[in-house]
Amino acid sequence: MPDTKKFIENLSGAGKSIGVLTSGGDAQGMNAAVRAVVRMGIYVGAKVYFVHEGYQGMVDGGDNIKEASWESVSSMLQVGGTVIGSARCKDFRTHEGRLRAALNLVQRGITNLCVIGGDGSLTGANLFREEWSGLLDELVQSGQISEEAAQTHSALHIVGMVGSIDNDFCGTDMTIGTDSALHRIIEVVDAIMTTAQSHQRTFVLEVMGRHCGYLALVSALACGADWVLIPEMPPKDGWEEQMCHKLSENRADKKRLNIIIVAEGAIDQNNKPITTDLIKDLVVRCLGFDTRVTILGHVQRGGTPSAFDRILASRMGVEAVLALLEASPGTPACVVSLCGNQAVRLPLMECVQMVRNSTTVVSIDNNNNKYKMSLSSHPNACALLQAFESLLQLVDARSRYEEFCVPMCMLPATISNNVSGTDLSIGADTSLNAIVEVRCTTLSRKDRYYDTDAAYIYEEPFDIRDLQSNVKHLTEKMKTSIQRGLVLRNENCSENYTTDFIYQLYSEEGKGVFDCRKNVLGHMQQGGAPSPFDRNFGTKIAAKAMQWISKKLKEFYREGHVFANSEDSACLLGMRRRALVFQPVIQLKDETDFVHRIPKEQWWLRLRPLMKILAKYKTSYDVSDSGQLEHIVRLRAKDISAI
Repeated sequence: MPDTKKFIENLSGAGKSIGVLTSGGDAQGMNAAVRAVVRMGIYVGAKVYFVHEGYQGMVDGGDNIKEASWESVSSMLQVGGTVIGSARCKDFRTHEGRLRAALNLVQRGITNLCVIGGDGSLTGANLFREEWSGLLDELVQSGQISEEAAQTHSALHIVGMVGSIDNDFCGTDMTIGTDSALHRIIEVVDAIMTTAQSHQRTFVLEVMGRHCGYLALVSALACGADWVLIPEMPPKDGWEEQMCHKLSENRADKKRLNIIIVAEGAIDQNNKPITTDLIKDLVVRCLGFDTRVTILGHVQRGGTPSAFDRILASRMGVEAVLALLEASPGTPACVVSLCGNQAVRLPLMECVQMVRNSTTVVSIDNNNNKYKMSLSSHPNACALLQAFESLLQLVDARSRYEEFCVPMCMLPATISNNVSGTDLSIGADTSLNAIVEVRCTTLSRKDRYYDTDAAYIYEEPFDIRDLQSNVKHLTEKMKTSIQRGLVLRNENCSENYTTDFIYQLYSEEGKGVFDCRKNVLGHMQQGGAPSPFDRNFGTKIAAKAMQWISKKLKEFYREGHVFANSEDSACLLGMRRRALVFQPVIQLKDETDFVHRIPKEQWWLRLRPLMKILAKYKTSYDVSDSGQLEHIVRLRAKDISAI
């Protein structure tokens, strides 16, 4: 078969100019996306321009549109909000405003736009693209540009990334900023629960989301709230009595606090708003509980982005540049999305239309079912949360011990994320956030280290020549305006090139240019409260595992007892690219390196070239697996519900 692989070296941005802007409400992680667009664009030879203050900057032009450099996006990965600014722009909604914006772009040779924002911002970008040829004709007729300039810049390419804490965009499982907003919510809820428990109080919390209840529902799932109210599912008549009965039952079971989470757009069956004050008055009047209200407000937009949002935004930014490089005049405006663990490109207006036509986001119903299941227990079944090898031993022993002939399901739980058959494991996200947090808090000097310059891992052998090259790279970098660096080392990456060795090497070779510090994180990575992602992921896969076990118990029930000894009765439940799948552990044996306790193939190694590219190393990058343009259909709901 012919080699169908496609490499970044074969894609050139020479002669192309890319404009990047953030529009609408800010969201944590936008800066990571901007950084990735700028560095990937420069890496492939394109010019990249900041468009400051969103569409307003595009309309006003002047210093609002500036060429970006590699150094200009340094140390913005960890910053919340958007450093290039965002603004609501009435001018861009007018034809005259879009005409001025077109002139400003043509004058700078910009025919590729990467827009980071919500559905309104992305819709505006698509309208701009559709009007582009007409706008250029007007500019030619008015003498503001030449015929030659109009022909040279005849096509405008648009790629969008969804930056919104609300997670209210169809076609993607997570929008940039959502995970960070959940971090802010859970931090507040965890803090409130201690004071609520001390005084036996009920707290009613309002979270953002406009007409989307994702933040409310997932935060309720992650913190074990007693009741949640969201706009997509108005409660049935009589909900007041049901809620009060539930709260009363929990207090009777010696629970010293109650948490009620309300989405800001929550309504009842008659479309009447359900407010926090309404709920507080209801609880006080019916139950007499000491009840307080907390409205989180814009604190949900603030703070540093989570590890998930930094990685998501970086992956999406790189994918956006690839999409622009591959675009032809007939390519529709697309949005870069996340489906499971897979990057996909979807026609922008199909996604927007789906948002406008849908009153319920698909994933809401699935999350609501998981929330309800988390409030109940299943006394007749359990899932195995133990080592992969142990489960294989139990399966092997079935021929000798009939007691092991029962359905078995393993849930991947390890901070190392080294279980075969799954892209993600419970605990890995929490550990990543612990690492990111340590980097943010312990390096308190002005020249904080954020952009990783080298990462030494077991899966990629290295020698002294690689170390010399990395030291030289860092030394050259330190001579520029970016006077900071970060080197990471896996604890078992090399028997001889230890942490002390690498520290001493960099210290010696960097004399007169930079100094070094070392930090061994150790078991700090295993401590602390679980992240919202891990709480949500753990709850979802546990609920799905219980459903699977219940189904298998019925399937293998014969003559008064259960007898299960087929391969598909002992499975690992893991995330594979787009969906959660049950995989017989026997079939996963060949995929596992038991000596080193890792899968033989690991998806995240595909991110390795991205780290090198964004750190300014020349490297080979296989982009064959990059997202291809697909169409959004309602069948995608099946994939989304599996997450």
